Amino acid sequence: MQKPKALDLQTIFSWLLADGIVEKSTVKPHFAQAQSILKNAVGSMHPLTAVAQCKIVSAKGPHKLLTLDVLSEWCAGKVGLPFFRIDPLKIDFTKVADVMSASYAARFNILPVELGPGTLVVATADPFRTEWQDEIARISRRRIELVIANPLDIAQYISQFFSLAKSIRDANKSSGQDLALRNNFEQLVELGRTNKQVDANDQHIVNIVDWLWSYAFEQRASDIHLEPKRDAGAIRFRIDGVLHQVYQVPAVVMIAMTARIKLLGRMDVIEKRRPQDGRIKTRTNDGQEVELRLSTMPTAFGEKLVMRIFDPEVVVKTLPELGFPVDDAARWDALTRRAHGIILVTGPTGSGKTTTLYTTLKALATSEVNVCTVEDPIEMVEPSFNQMQIQPGIDLSFADGVRALMRQDPDIIMVGEIRDLETAEMAIQAALTGHLVLSTLHTNDAPSAVMRLLELGVPHYLLEATLIGIMAQRLVRTLCPHCKAPDGELSDDVWRVLGGAWNLPKPATVYRPIGCPECRQTGFRGRTGLYELVTVTEAFSQLVQEQTDLAALRQQSVADGMKPLRIAGAYKVIEGVTTAEEVLKSTVAH
Repeated sequence: MQKPKALDLQTIFSWLLADGIVEKSTVKPHFAQAQSILKNAVGSMHPLTAVAQCKIVSAKGPHKLLTLDVLSEWCAGKVGLPFFRIDPLKIDFTKVADVMSASYAARFNILPVELGPGTLVVATADPFRTEWQDEIARISRRRIELVIANPLDIAQYISQFFSLAKSIRDANKSSGQDLALRNNFEQLVELGRTNKQVDANDQHIVNIVDWLWSYAFEQRASDIHLEPKRDAGAIRFRIDGVLHQVYQVPAVVMIAMTARIKLLGRMDVIEKRRPQDGRIKTRTNDGQEVELRLSTMPTAFGEKLVMRIFDPEVVVKTLPELGFPVDDAARWDALTRRAHGIILVTGPTGSGKTTTLYTTLKALATSEVNVCTVEDPIEMVEPSFNQMQIQPGIDLSFADGVRALMRQDPDIIMVGEIRDLETAEMAIQAALTGHLVLSTLHTNDAPSAVMRLLELGVPHYLLEATLIGIMAQRLVRTLCPHCKAPDGELSDDVWRVLGGAWNLPKPATVYRPIGCPECRQTGFRGRTGLYELVTVTEAFSQLVQEQTDLAALRQQSVADGMKPLRIAGAYKVIEGVTTAEEVLKSTVAH
């Protein structure tokens, strides 16, 4: 194949025709359409982008739509170069931005993506335009390795990476020092350095924080961690329950970022020795409101800040959208529409208990009902609830909060967590006086909640009189619908561990994660709930005694219609929603 001088429409369509991707009869109209798109484009447009906008369906099986990603990968194969999908989480932009200027990268539409000891990997969308290679090889003192990437991704990340690297570099310079002063744990004195700190309102810091949030929203992060280390600060995102290292920034820049966020969250910026909580309401790039809950903690090298991201859209989801099976959703609805009694939601931190409670309360909070909550802290501000935050500093505990709410003519009370006997007794008192009470506990499964309350000292006869339902839950990652692939059948041994206890029929086909741009090459996108719901029947109540047998409680729960968490997970595997590994990782057998 003769090497063309540039990647243009003529070259692209001749290749498409040669590969049988476009039929001869359609080449001319498609070529004319792409030419028109290029001609009318505002600013410069890559020819591959123009072809992608024609929305051509491949004439070859499996007759894929020729998206820009598909075309870029195909083009890489034509020129014999690797295709590189740019994942900003895996690129150290502060290093690659030192290789060349933003204007140089934009001029040749290239982006450094990996800096090794002897090589520099550069992404391009025009493999024939290589006049820059010798110069960059000489400046970087490295061998250049070319890869092909999506031209729109290259343009987007040139803009993002270089401006962000500049903000961090300028913020670091404006501090007058490379290393921030340590706290008392490890004092570092450098002679001849000034002690000037970066201003939290410095425009560079404002840019970095704004970028951090918008990027976290774009990546579907549930938490942002800012972690100070000895020489630098680490930024990590939790996505679908898994933490990912995002970037490292100079220590002094992280201090300023933390100060900026604390300022916005109305926290005490000066106080760094004790933990603090705050909250911020902001908007995503598409205008959707998002709430951030802030928590700081003093560590050896400074303040660690965690931001939990709450999406208000979550509370308008239906129970099936959260992962409830239809029969469990009906049973849960019936429970939560009872006039009085206690309903408990159990599970470890991060298992989605708060989401379940908010979704439930949102559905119950009509204009005829007074819904009151006492929380620590208030997770999401919801206008249809009356929410109170406990304040241990002024002796306002959960129990005090429930006591106050009882005088507020409530219909439904949500207690953030039952941690002690006093709170449990107040919740029971509220249920006995005709209120519906919802709360959370930390237990491994639903029947264990009874044992936990008995251990706290709650009399068994009060539990018999008030407890109407318990639900345990877990979150598991769901397979990406865009790339999951059949993986044959599970081994008998794995299925015996997963669904054997209930003699569930082994699925003929299970699915495995592959990885695509939609799921950031992880094979998983989003999470779903596994639920174990106990409806307290008369037979179950009779088993609640001072010396209760947990095994008997579990047995009765199953007889009353409860599906254990692992069995709920097995059904999700049968439906092709998740993998056996995910379920086994999140659940235990009983």
